Amino acid sequence: MSKETKTKAILEDYSAALMPTYAPSIVVSSGKGVTVRDADNMSFYDFTSGIGVHNTGHCHKKVVEAVQAQAAKLMHSSNIFANEPEVKLAKKLVGLSGLGGKVFFCNSGAEANEAAIKLARKWGSANGGRYEIVTMRRGFHGRTLATVAATAQAWCQEGYDPLPVGFAYADFNDIESVKAAVNEKTVAVMLECVQGEGGVTPATDEFIKGVRELCDEKNLLMICDEVQSGMGRTGDWFAWQGYGVKPDLFTLAKSLADGIPMGALVSNEKLADVFTLSAHASTFGGNPVAAAAANAVIAVIEEENLLENAKKTGDLFREALQGFADKYDKILEVRGRGMMLGMSVDCDPREVVDALRAQGILALTAGGGTVRFLPPLVLGEDDLEDAVEMMGEAFDSLWGE
Repeated sequence: MSKETKTKAILEDYSAALMPTYAPSIVVSSGKGVTVRDADNMSFYDFTSGIGVHNTGHCHKKVVEAVQAQAAKLMHSSNIFANEPEVKLAKKLVGLSGLGGKVFFCNSGAEANEAAIKLARKWGSANGGRYEIVTMRRGFHGRTLATVAATAQAWCQEGYDPLPVGFAYADFNDIESVKAAVNEKTVAVMLECVQGEGGVTPATDEFIKGVRELCDEKNLLMICDEVQSGMGRTGDWFAWQGYGVKPDLFTLAKSLADGIPMGALVSNEKLADVFTLSAHASTFGGNPVAAAAANAVIAVIEEENLLENAKKTGDLFREALQGFADKYDKILEVRGRGMMLGMSVDCDPREVVDALRAQGILALTAGGGTVRFLPPLVLGEDDLEDAVEMMGEAFDSLWGE
């Protein structure tokens, strides 16, 4: 079978067998570090990281070894029994956060956010019968019915009415809008410190601190969605740490276990025991293989100083993107933190993503006409320099004379 026929055949089988919720353009067959190969053995710089999943790079040796070793020992035990990897991971996450609380494990970001919503409502029911959560326009919290309702974007809500009630929407980076959305039913404010799907837009320091102050004043819970921005992506373990505040709850998924499905809800001490016996559950939550992977991810981030690299190399990448913005009028703005960067363009961002892919770079789109870059945190300066050169070729193909 020829290379061309192999890719075409796989994508044809994909279309025939899978529901059309995605439209893949290539078939990824392997990955190592910051690159992947497709079914035709073409190499690409993966600046999507599997949508913010592979912070330690594809198939990091220590993560792979941890998964293999645990899979050979115990793959599943259910949550009616404990396993050592999940206990070790929970203790580590509590320590890294400094919140002094406890952890609930699940399988995805949407489930982690569902757990946060449920915990907030359970706490609110015992504190004045409150249940409404204020979320931000252009935010994104998942694809379950409750998290779709929490996501204040019409494109992901259309066709799913009636949505669950109990959510009010405010404008991101506008504390007065948040204050106006709070009423006697409000129990929490939920937000991303860096909006990912909404356009890679960081919160201002004033906004995050203002939300924290408002929550303290009104006895509300502050919930931070760290599904995309967590585990070092912005140069801190969790993006909220870069703002000098502490949430009451925060959620993790995506990069937590480097591709093994896993989500987590982390609480402060006040909320540690709101979920009581059988109040919430997840059969695969705390899976030993996923927990072993996550423990290895944390060890790699610590041992290889990836938080520092996210800041240092992220700054170099942002400077390079800004250089392109200075050259091309079609690039309107570069924004983000660490290795979570967005490039706002005056055209369909899919055109830019296609041009980058043609040169050998995989990137993403995001709301508001944005090209999104989420490279692995192991990205080095040499690979970045090579990738930037390829980007220049892509941009010239679009906008050059």
